[in-house]
Amino acid sequence: MDPKAKKHTMRLLTYGLHVLTAQDGDDVAAATVSWLSQASFEPPLIMVGMKVDSGIHAVVKRTGVFTVNILGAGQKDIAAAFFRPSQVEDGRINGYAFEPGPETGAPLLLDLPAWFEARVTDRIERGDHTVVVAELISAGVRDADAGPLELRSTGWSYGG
Repeated sequence: MDPKAKKHTMRLLTYGLHVLTAQDGDDVAAATVSWLSQASFEPPLIMVGMKVDSGIHAVVKRTGVFTVNILGAGQKDIAAAFFRPSQVEDGRINGYAFEPGPETGAPLLLDLPAWFEARVTDRIERGDHTVVVAELISAGVRDADAGPLELRSTGWSYGG
């Protein structure tokens, strides 16, 4: 396979940006992710790729639950804040306020337009990312008029 063609082709796939969060006691993890998609209507399932050596991967593997906080268009700065390790201080993760999710207790970021909580049903552990399939168990909307933040609109790329 031509590596340049593969990289270019993979970067043409479309992705939204989201902040995954999970919590296990005092261990809070959050990470911006792009490899996420709906996978089923009934039951409502999503699939997400989690980098194996990340903090979010470790906490989700232990707890089996997480939240997806959906970034709105124009929230590139918030997305960038979760490219670094999670720091919790004064009721904020990496500077952003949160509250516990009603079903899982995992952090819900207050500044983002929508969220859902999910329970892991399946895992495919192969390569440098684990593909996690999870069932939605709770969802909420804070700003029904917000559009999603798309990876391509940021000038960033993750893929190839």
